[in-house]
Amino acid sequence: MNHNARLQQQYESLGVCKEVYDFGVRIEEGLKERFAALDQTAEFNQAKVLRAMQEARVSAECFQATSGYGYNDLGRDTLEAVYAKCFRGEDALVRPQITCGTHALALALLSNLRPGDELLSPVGKPYDTLEEVIGIRPSKGSLAEYRISYRQVDLLADGSLDYEGIRQAINEKTKLATIQRSKGYASRPTLSVAQIGELVAFIKRIKPDVICMVDNCYGEFVEDKEPLEVGADLIVGSLIKNPGGGLAPIGGYLAGKKECVEHAAYRLTSPGLGKEVGASLGVIQSFYQGLFLAPSVVNGALKGAIFAANLYESLGFDVLPNGSESRHDIIQAVTFRDPRAMTAFCQGIQAAAPVDAYVTPEPWAMPGYDSDVIMAAGAFVQGSSIELSADGPLKPPYTAFFQGGLTWHHAKFGIFMSLQKLYEQNLVNRDLIC
Repeated sequence: MNHNARLQQQYESLGVCKEVYDFGVRIEEGLKERFAALDQTAEFNQAKVLRAMQEARVSAECFQATSGYGYNDLGRDTLEAVYAKCFRGEDALVRPQITCGTHALALALLSNLRPGDELLSPVGKPYDTLEEVIGIRPSKGSLAEYRISYRQVDLLADGSLDYEGIRQAINEKTKLATIQRSKGYASRPTLSVAQIGELVAFIKRIKPDVICMVDNCYGEFVEDKEPLEVGADLIVGSLIKNPGGGLAPIGGYLAGKKECVEHAAYRLTSPGLGKEVGASLGVIQSFYQGLFLAPSVVNGALKGAIFAANLYESLGFDVLPNGSESRHDIIQAVTFRDPRAMTAFCQGIQAAAPVDAYVTPEPWAMPGYDSDVIMAAGAFVQGSSIELSADGPLKPPYTAFFQGGLTWHHAKFGIFMSLQKLYEQNLVNRDLIC
């Protein structure tokens, strides 16, 4: 028995029928050149991370845990120097005390805005969980409660930036522009680093003192540049997404202008304390090692996203980005226009997981969202979006957002299983597969 036959047999033992397997292999064959280009970007970013670690003089002593106040924590302080060097910032704040990406964003906003200031979103509606942070949906401790106003400029019908609308929206109160790089749960293109640079330059020409903050979640190491390199003042993200490499068990980061980072540090801890306190609590080695692995892990996730786009596009589903577009984050949206198909897709992703594969995901009222959400996430770290996962609000047009995969081969298997579930329930055109 040759290798291909043995591999197909292995997939069959995991629940993937021959028809689905053969169809997926045909899609993969057409992506070899595309995948080779991704490997080059990953190699560039791997060298970038390695150089940052060497320049910061990372040593074995950096992996020692601290407790209590965490004064003079060598590992913590060195890691923040690594992040600053890697992302080309003046300073960075990288802490396990930052619980998630939304927390990191709230920290950046609440620390750099003051009563009477105005927050501007020039890229349309923000990610759902930020609505309560801003006060679009009332919540305790929101920016609105601190008399910080909010203004939004929606994207144009074709998904491009409304530069004239942005020009008119900027006023004497505008203090910070929040630029969400990834699409989140919106049907819009993800912004490239080049587009972010153009937007930042446009805003700065109108009002130079506006802080341009980029929500960098899902975008780290996808390109060979990061937003700070094109003029952004601050980038923010979660360690259980791209930069944690699947090893960080918790945490978030901010990097950029020293003053912006200092403000966030004083908000995270206390006025007068700032970055001086905050123990690393035994997780610091996973932060270092996760960052070191992140370029390769992101590369695998990107291959999975591109594979999913091409596979489902060939079956007639709407996908964003499409199968040939350039990539600027790890998220792949697939629109099913049928709640049964969306549910089957997510159940297939769950069935491919190394953890909780026997669990059947169902829609539920997830905190921070305005509708039921279905989530497939059989992850080693709860909620880790760099691990294989799929989720989305169960409402029209029934779009699932697929992301992650610590390895390309696991992401590939997840897509196989998602299609298998649709195939079994006759929710896909079988003639296109066979």
